[in-house]
Amino acid sequence: MKAVIQRVTSSCVTVDGEIKGKIDKGFNVLLGVMEGDDESCAELLAAKISNLRVFEDENGKMNLDIHAVDGQILVISQFTLCADLKKGNRPSFFPSAPPETANRLYEYFCSCLAQQGIKTVEKGVFGADMQVEINNDGPVTILMDTDIWKK
Repeated sequence: MKAVIQRVTSSCVTVDGEIKGKIDKGFNVLLGVMEGDDESCAELLAAKISNLRVFEDENGKMNLDIHAVDGQILVISQFTLCADLKKGNRPSFFPSAPPETANRLYEYFCSCLAQQGIKTVEKGVFGADMQVEINNDGPVTILMDTDIWKK
């Protein structure tokens, strides 16, 4: 699994002009599910994100996790994170998991975040054409890939 985690002051996702998910302070997570990913990837990634210490403490140091700031998470499925650009300029999306698998693991990942104690986990709409508003705070943007922990 690949994820782009952005510390945000707010984030919102709409589909056909209707708000489907909205958060205040927390993380906007763009999630790409790769071929070969499984439940253990979702569990590992959820644990890493929920313990990521990138919120400022009283001294202005990035030392607090999302629990400490009572933060929220908006998760957007984004298969384009799985793009392969080794050949040419048009991305290939063959490395991404099939839609049925990707959706199942996307939903499972969201449930894992809730199991990690995240009180508010909002979602986009899997496979939809979404408009995402992200108010990046900092900006702080972290890339995670479960492949680095599997080796």
